[in-house]
Amino acid sequence: MSTEDRPPAPRSLAEELRARGDASLGALLRSRPDLITPVPTDLTQLATRAGTRASVVRALERLDRFALQTAEALAVAADPATYGELLALMAGDDAAPAVVAALPHALDGLREQALVWGGDDRLRLVRTARELLAPSPQHPSPTGLGPTVQEATAGMSPGRIQEIVTAAGLPSTHDAVSAVTALAGLFTDRARMAALLAGAPADSLEVLERLVWGPPYGQVTADPAPRLRWLLDRGLLLPTAPGTVVLPREVALHLRRGLAHRTPEPVPPVVEVAATHRPQVVDSTAAGQAYTALATVEELLKDWDEGGPAVLRAGGLSVRDLKRTAVALDVSEPVAAFWVELAYAAGLIASDGEADERYAATPAYDEWRELPAAERWSRLVTAWLAATRTAGLVGGRDAKDRTLSALGPGLDRSAAPEVRHRVLTLLAGLPEGAAPAAGSVLARLRWERPLRGDRREDDPRGRLAEWALSEAELLGVTGRGALSAQGRTLLGAPAAPAKSPEAEPVGPGDKLPVHHHHRPTPLTPLSPAEQAVASAAAARLLAPLLPEPLDHVLLQADLTAVAPGPLRRPLADMLGVLADVESKGGATVYRFTPGSVRRALDAGQAASDLHAFLAAHSRTPVPQPLAYLIDDVARRHGHLRVGAASAYVRCDDDAVLNEILADKRAAGLGLRRLAPTVLAAQADPSGLLEGLRAMGFAPAAESAEGDVLITRALAHRTPPRTAPEPVPDGPPTPDDTLLAAALRAIRAGDLASTTPRKPGTAPALDGEPPRTGAAETLATMQAAVLTGEALWIGYVNAEGAASQRVIAPVRVEGGFVTAYDHTADEVRTYPLHRITGVAELADDGD
Repeated sequence: MSTEDRPPAPRSLAEELRARGDASLGALLRSRPDLITPVPTDLTQLATRAGTRASVVRALERLDRFALQTAEALAVAADPATYGELLALMAGDDAAPAVVAALPHALDGLREQALVWGGDDRLRLVRTARELLAPSPQHPSPTGLGPTVQEATAGMSPGRIQEIVTAAGLPSTHDAVSAVTALAGLFTDRARMAALLAGAPADSLEVLERLVWGPPYGQVTADPAPRLRWLLDRGLLLPTAPGTVVLPREVALHLRRGLAHRTPEPVPPVVEVAATHRPQVVDSTAAGQAYTALATVEELLKDWDEGGPAVLRAGGLSVRDLKRTAVALDVSEPVAAFWVELAYAAGLIASDGEADERYAATPAYDEWRELPAAERWSRLVTAWLAATRTAGLVGGRDAKDRTLSALGPGLDRSAAPEVRHRVLTLLAGLPEGAAPAAGSVLARLRWERPLRGDRREDDPRGRLAEWALSEAELLGVTGRGALSAQGRTLLGAPAAPAKSPEAEPVGPGDKLPVHHHHRPTPLTPLSPAEQAVASAAAARLLAPLLPEPLDHVLLQADLTAVAPGPLRRPLADMLGVLADVESKGGATVYRFTPGSVRRALDAGQAASDLHAFLAAHSRTPVPQPLAYLIDDVARRHGHLRVGAASAYVRCDDDAVLNEILADKRAAGLGLRRLAPTVLAAQADPSGLLEGLRAMGFAPAAESAEGDVLITRALAHRTPPRTAPEPVPDGPPTPDDTLLAAALRAIRAGDLASTTPRKPGTAPALDGEPPRTGAAETLATMQAAVLTGEALWIGYVNAEGAASQRVIAPVRVEGGFVTAYDHTADEVRTYPLHRITGVAELADDGD
């Protein structure tokens, strides 16, 4: 292409955006969705918004390490810089092949995100990004480089500059500007610089070595040592303030062999394999964990069925209640916090909103319990994937040094869903059955989203990743550290990568092959509709791996029953009333006691019902001790009657009442005899029932009519509640429909603001909407209806927002103009009094 045919270089970011196609602009808006919230009126406003500090900071924080290193190198390069200068800073004198190969891709990514603009001969970093990344005494550059010679000598006297030039072996000049230029030329000339340093004392070179990779600043006394004096005299160190010197950027780059970074990282770290397992073992292990997860959540909700712990005044569970829940679930407190938060995220528990506010199960829990086990699992895992509440923070401190409690405020981390998805995606990239080394996963995540300044002592994404790995194992998304088949399906991931036939088996510590010049496109999070389909498919994969619920138990002579697996719900519910759980595990052991049998009788069961139930559901004969226990408790159940007098006890056997009166433990009940078969009490009926049961009796409550009251444990439910909404991590990525509409509006608005107007028709400033009087506006509109010409108008809507549009008037009547609006790409009607002015557009030949 000849010089005449080459398009002119853009003079601004707005001009470069104007030259882009829709595909390129769409890629920009997808990568930086904050730019269309709200939709810009034209490309100039889009470019302005792309340069704002908040937007640039957000874009920089989402760069991978090599792209960020490229931006940091441009921040210390000349403005503008050539591609050759950038390559020299990134690849150094040795021109590292991996950097040479990866740099074009990194630069294209920066251009796509509008952080860099201009051709390869005039690369410019957006001004705000340069201000954020360029070195300064207050904010050292991540490169470790200091100011240039020109910047460091800005306040130095001309005489002192001439002394430095002379000491460096350069001829003196007539002015300070040429002297600084000559000194910078010396420092950037490899051969002359090598000759200068060849005569440096060894201890002076040691000083340079300590400063070369940063920080570039050092302290000196009023009378510097000879090794420092030699460097100061030749400008290899320059004073920046009393007692402070700096290593000029040009000198540091020479010592670094041209590198802006000590270790350029063009290739992401590979995820190392810590262990491999047969896929069938992984899937079955994950299924076992999934079953345990369901059982744990059900146990939690059963524990809170009649009303759970109280809600703290500031919200959340108290430390004591969390400990109590951990003991009930037989897990550690951090794990208990995870299950509580998961049930909350899935909408299964919430606060009841009563005056003495407590946590309880929601109506959604009853619906969830009726689903097949695999579907219940998919509901939990889908909620976990999207949840921003982070259980790992429980027990920590917030910014005001307050303890973070489970179910309390301050646990939302908007990055959590993205990190979970990315961690699982990395696992999906490994061969089937391969479990990663956790450290290599964290190293990969740090490369993909490096910390500003590399502050690894506070690595929130790393902590989120560690929690994601452990939580995925608890839920059965992974098994033995490897992604299960159902976990892969849950992500919508393709089949695991196949190993080549000649490849050796992957063992602990092995690294997977990585192609330096091609990176697979990472999986993107699924839309809600896609996630629902993927979750259903994952549930279908899991279902055959879960144990089938049993309809029987094994009764034993020691008053226990063994459930060799999960029980069907009616059997489990009834057995939970009739017996106490003694131990859990692969088989659950239940123990029958007088108290548990009385609990079943209180719930309305007769002794004959209990005998029939056990005979129907036991694979072994009902042991005689258990039958005797049921009959004995049933015989005494209801023998005593308690009613409201304040309370009374009546019994046909006055000897039993004599026994009660003689018992010292009855003193607190305030009993007195009313009749041979009736005792009155000062305690209320419920207190009297508890007191008599503590004394070893088995009383039953009765109504005012004398009928036995069947007391049941009533399930406490909250009013209908919705699951908590995740806190978004910035604006969502626009879908295709929104993106197309936004691009059409921006293009049309840009057309309105940049289309030439006929001279003399729009007395307005450049870029401002036209201003005309009402009569001129009406006359121009009417003329345009006859000629069919398009007009440029300024318009203020009912909310007072001003905009500019290109319209083709069709009809003017009744104070309104009906026109085809090129900006909105549709026919609209506008009140004439809201049109601030009108201008004719120039002909193509103007």
